[in-house]
Amino acid sequence: MEVEVKLRLLDAISHQKISNILSPFRSKVLLQENIFFDGTAAELSTNLAVLRLRFYGGSVDSSCIVSLKAKPTISEGISRVEEDEEPIDPTIARASIAEPWRLLSVDSSRILKRVKDEYGIGGLVCLGGFKNVRQVFIWNGLTIEIDETHYNFGTNYEIECESSDPENAKRLIEQLLKINGIRYSFSEFSKFAIFRSGKLQ
Repeated sequence: MEVEVKLRLLDAISHQKISNILSPFRSKVLLQENIFFDGTAAELSTNLAVLRLRFYGGSVDSSCIVSLKAKPTISEGISRVEEDEEPIDPTIARASIAEPWRLLSVDSSRILKRVKDEYGIGGLVCLGGFKNVRQVFIWNGLTIEIDETHYNFGTNYEIECESSDPENAKRLIEQLLKINGIRYSFSEFSKFAIFRSGKLQ
């Protein structure tokens, strides 16, 4: 179970301001491309599950992670979702965008075996996706991720923080935002849900 604090930054100014404040604690910046798949009969979405490929490296794929997420909930800025992930050959993953059948032919993948066995999927369709710039900060014992997510229909800004004590993590992050006058709200939808809706939350 992945448990995360998810707070939406209301505009680019808020994103820039918190990025500047946390800049002494920045550990890395990740360029991500997220591509999603469903079964040909929507077997995943009808069971509140999603199959995702996440590419790292920008114009050249340095690595790729395949993830299966299921049973998501989000309330009061805290998200919970069942998540399973593993590395996958980025060359095969990239080819699968145009030819989704290639994913199901990766016999070495535990996750893709689960997709076939647990959801009865015999074929996949590519749903498309979006790009994300993720800044990672180590602050006050927390790993804080600040995302700038680029959809075809606009840009969203969000803070995420995975934690075994999400209430305390949320309290610390909210204090930081309020002290510095940064506008935010609790995230109500996942990035995937926003992508599928076709509009910013």
